[in-house]
Amino acid sequence: MIRLGSLAGYPFEGPRVLAGWTPPAVAAVYAIMYRPQPEKTAPEYAVIYVDHSDDLSLERLPFKHPRAACWTRRAGDRFNLRVCTYEVPGGMRSHREQIAHELIAVYKPGCNLEQFDHAWNDEWIGAYEAPTTGPLTTNRDPSGGS
Repeated sequence: MIRLGSLAGYPFEGPRVLAGWTPPAVAAVYAIMYRPQPEKTAPEYAVIYVDHSDDLSLERLPFKHPRAACWTRRAGDRFNLRVCTYEVPGGMRSHREQIAHELIAVYKPGCNLEQFDHAWNDEWIGAYEAPTTGPLTTNRDPSGGS
């Protein structure tokens, strides 16, 4: 298992070697990654593609996928590529899509044609002040006065 995403992340299965992987017929978010420095003992991965699918077995994985040439070019060879998957518990297509967009915003994978910004601007809902948005404690006079 590997965790991907912001904060605690999502628990993805894998990473598995993409070249020997047979995609199951399940709905999932998937990430293609590689080891930039495979000689290192502790594995470190770079995410190079993220997407979601209603059925992974129909995605033309591992190497007939439309972006597979980009993956191989980035990884150096196809045997350095890894795949990990996340079957969203009770998740609908819209939920998988939202997770994929979040991961693309976080990792900015070079083989994704679309990129997303992980930002929030006040004008989208407006800024506001309320008594509940202030500090949780108040300044108190140690002598007992106000």
